[in-house]
Amino acid sequence: MNAAPVSRRARPAKAPLSRDIVIETGLRILDSEGSAALTMRRVAQELDTGAASLYVYVANRDDLMTGMLDHVLAAVPTPTHGDWRERLEALVTSAVDALGRHEGLALVAFARSTGRALGLVEQLLGLLREGGLDPARAAWAVDLLYPHITAAAAERAVYDDTTVSRRLAGLPARSYPNISAAREHLAGDAAARTRWALNALLNGILTTPVEVR
Repeated sequence: MNAAPVSRRARPAKAPLSRDIVIETGLRILDSEGSAALTMRRVAQELDTGAASLYVYVANRDDLMTGMLDHVLAAVPTPTHGDWRERLEALVTSAVDALGRHEGLALVAFARSTGRALGLVEQLLGLLREGGLDPARAAWAVDLLYPHITAAAAERAVYDDTTVSRRLAGLPARSYPNISAAREHLAGDAAARTRWALNALLNGILTTPVEVR
């Protein structure tokens, strides 16, 4: 015996759509299924609607990724404790941690100047200027620091130290003697490597004058 059709009026009402809901849903799919699964159709399926309904709130997948980037960067706290260098390190670390939790967002951050990404640049410039750097050196410093953030986050989103260690351990020492000798350092403590890289950049920035011609 066939079940009687259910009237639309008897079904639970759908939650109203909004840009925020679409972005948060996209982020959940990205984290649970990976960037290849993130399509407008998949987001629409998750929200029990048609893909065309989403275009009221996001223009396309690129706009969705941009919104997801800003959503994630909005959660990066503004450091308030310590001197300018300590706050800069805290800001960079928080940004790397935030972006590194979501596959593909670091590449979006590298390629697009969204509102929150520009806000991050603004904070970096302000801290560098507080540290006594002139405008030219501070600007060029951000040209180094911002790609450092996105590269470190992109690596963290894709690799973990255990996977890299296994890959390096499988390399023949005869063919890769230098990698084999350094493998415990190449794959050890990603957070410590990120901090070291930041300090190496800052030390060079502080001692290298800018020659503007």
